[in-house]
Parts: sequence; C-alpha cells; structure tokens
Amino acid sequence: MGITYLDPRAEPSAPVEPYAAALTRDDRPLTIGLLANGFPDSDTFLRSVESALLRRLPPSTQTTFLNKRNASAPASAAQVDGMAAEVHCVVTAYGH
Repeated sequence: MGITYLDPRAEPSAPVEPYAAALTRDDRPLTIGLLANGFPDSDTFLRSVESALLRRLPPSTQTTFLNKRNASAPASAAQVDGMAAEVHCVVTAYGH
C-alpha cells in the first residue's frame, strides 16, 4: 500500500495585484514613525526593526517612536495626528 500526498494549495481565485510602495517626500530628511500597539515586546520588536532600517537607509533618515500603551484601544486622534505631522510613513507592530 503506497502513500498518497495531497497538495492543499488551491489556484488563486483573484488576480494578483502588483504593489508598488511609494512615499510622498518633501525637503525634510526621511522620517519613519514606529508605532507599537502596547502588547508586551511590541516596542522591543520595533526597536529591532528600527536598527535594521537605519542600517539600510540613508544616514539622514530619522525615526520617531510611539507606544500607544493600550493594545485594546485604537491610537487616539491626537496620537495619529501628531505622528502624521512628523513622519513620511509609519511601521506598526503587534506584540505577543
């Protein structure tokens, strides 16, 4: 009696859409916002992401960090508005 292996993957039902990330830049140095959601270690993880990004991006790149502290609540309008005024893009992270 042989073994039959089944491949559970299906053919995609939706067309693949290419994704091209782009930033609208101004004259300021690139500033990346890092937003931790408040779960344990989300800030630690983002600090590692920050280090990796800064090793690969131009030396003038800056980061700003926010930990919203409450994983069960969305970031406040003030937090979102404040970060949006300072940064070109935001990386968010969940903890465990």
